[in-house]
Amino acid sequence: MTNSRASLNEYDAISKTIQCYVDGGRAGQGNAMRPAFHQDATICGYSNGEMFLGPIQKLFDYVDHEPPAAGVQARLVSVDIIDTIAVARLEIDDWNGHRYTDVFTLLKAGEEWKIQSKVFHQYS
Repeated sequence: MTNSRASLNEYDAISKTIQCYVDGGRAGQGNAMRPAFHQDATICGYSNGEMFLGPIQKLFDYVDHEPPAAGVQARLVSVDIIDTIAVARLEIDDWNGHRYTDVFTLLKAGEEWKIQSKVFHQYS
């Protein structure tokens, strides 16, 4: 039973990290989502057919220059936890009219989970 409780606690902590990212997008504030990410995190995917690749600051800058994604709906569809690492998949509808699949790799830093990388697909 201890194992499943520990796993549930880790799942909840990862969900909280992912929710911080979503809430920052809803607010249109890159700094609001910053606590979810490791300072050296990266992002990679295609946005409007163009490669969007680089340090996570690029995401924060993008969010700061776009309108808040007030209507965004996000659903955490999978989380795979292996001790101090995890992979999570998030399905997003209506991030300013776009639909995305985000895949995050996370690392447990102390007692917190931090996103190390975000890879995404934007649907046309």
